[in-house]
Amino acid sequence: RQLAAVAESGKQVVLVSSGAVASGMGKLGLTQRPSDLGQLQAVAAVGQAHLIQTYESYFSTLGRHAAQILLIADDLDDRTRYLNVRNTLGALLHMGVIPIINENDTVAVDELATTFGDNDRLAAMVAGIFSRPALIILSDVEGVYSSDPREPGARILHTIPRVEQSILDLAVNRATGISKGGMSSKLKAAQFVTQSGSPVIIAGGWIDNVLTRLVAGEELGTVFLPSPRGMASRKRWIGFTAQASGTVHVDAGAARALRSGGPSLLAIGIVQVLGKFSKGELLSVRDESGEEIARGLTNYDSDELLRIRGLRSPAIAEILGHCPYEEVIHRDNMTVVGTAALHGTR
Repeated sequence: RQLAAVAESGKQVVLVSSGAVASGMGKLGLTQRPSDLGQLQAVAAVGQAHLIQTYESYFSTLGRHAAQILLIADDLDDRTRYLNVRNTLGALLHMGVIPIINENDTVAVDELATTFGDNDRLAAMVAGIFSRPALIILSDVEGVYSSDPREPGARILHTIPRVEQSILDLAVNRATGISKGGMSSKLKAAQFVTQSGSPVIIAGGWIDNVLTRLVAGEELGTVFLPSPRGMASRKRWIGFTAQASGTVHVDAGAARALRSGGPSLLAIGIVQVLGKFSKGELLSVRDESGEEIARGLTNYDSDELLRIRGLRSPAIAEILGHCPYEEVIHRDNMTVVGTAALHGTR
């Protein structure tokens, strides 16, 4: 009802939902979650049909229609399929239909890296498809707290200007140093979306009329302010959506230049090459400690890069017989990510 009301107000609404397995278990009368992958995916298939039927039934009574879109990570990793998803969503919204997006549990397999991992990450990737959307994450907590909500003196943070490391650390158990699951993924999702220029809100899903109140401007939960610098769709896809096929580690000088929004990545700054990849595939660029600095499309394949890492551009031709590109990753094909993006340019 709230989604329909928000749509009726003139806003375009997309819902990222889950619950296919739980719905399927209920429909089939199962009391235990199947441990066998094939059975689990079969249960999800039953649940997905039941879920969309339920959504369509509710929305139709309110004069709206729902559309189901099932995704796996590969769908957004491939640039052509990514654009197809964007075009389909745009057409549905133009028709006044409310898209219901869910991970396609019937085919997604962790071992093949085809899963999103959690709905927070999926929601962040879907938000990245649009130009300056607002992402609202409804949770079982009221928002982000200054410390463990069970501790005396813990207070809710109503506004977070930037998702820096100190904010990400709020999701880490101080005693064990282990991330607290749910909130950690929500903060990472907020970091991705705000860096691309869009606001994020985390609020309690149990709050009465929480969506309509948030859209009306009422202060509820925690608001993450967007970066004042927007990001083009292709840059968002490179930085936050496509999966990396390999990794390069760079020296301190290259890391410093990338963090400051400097020039393209040259071979001389690369100290290590990991993975097997082809020219044009996405690479994760990390410093020597392993922190991700940037992501970008490589001009060289992994075999070539292993041979030319650490070399100046004139020496590349001597090794390869030619030097087709001065840069390993051109700055136009690169997005600075993580905490590095908070202080540099894009």
